[in-house]
Amino acid sequence: MTEPKIFVLVGPGGVGKGTIAALLIERDPKLWLSRSWTTRPQRPGESDDAYVFVDREQFLNHVANEGFFEWAEFLGNLYGTPLPEPPSGHDVLLEIEVDGARQVVERQPDACVILLVPPSLEVQRERLRGRGDHESHVEARIAQGQLEVEQARSFATVEVVNNDLETAVDDVAGIVAGHRRS
Repeated sequence: MTEPKIFVLVGPGGVGKGTIAALLIERDPKLWLSRSWTTRPQRPGESDDAYVFVDREQFLNHVANEGFFEWAEFLGNLYGTPLPEPPSGHDVLLEIEVDGARQVVERQPDACVILLVPPSLEVQRERLRGRGDHESHVEARIAQGQLEVEQARSFATVEVVNNDLETAVDDVAGIVAGHRRS
């Protein structure tokens, strides 16, 4: 049996990683989404399965037991991807931050990293506000996001602008299909 391919969706907060990941999983029965862990509080209206929400002690115990594929601290919260265990015949889809994506590429150089970028900072700002982020957090995310995009461009396989959701999902699905053939 062949090893599963690793696909990484990376990009700044508010770019639509979660939405695109969910739509890809609906479309592609051979993709398995790894659920990340986080120490940040659950946002109002956020689904219970968006992350595995844990406290800092639980997270750090998992780090100590080498239970993460990657992990990073971002704006005071810890985020990590558990070692993937996809069902047989499935490829892995990760939806993670830039530092985590860099760690994945170091461990798995053939991972396909898809950098999602917003069409503008104002669109990104509105998306962050729309998901309930506090205004001070929105501005911190915008500033951090600009740095993240520049960093990710140094190792991403491809870049997709999420201006129109359906077009972006089609673009990412095409990238996944092409990478599987290679």
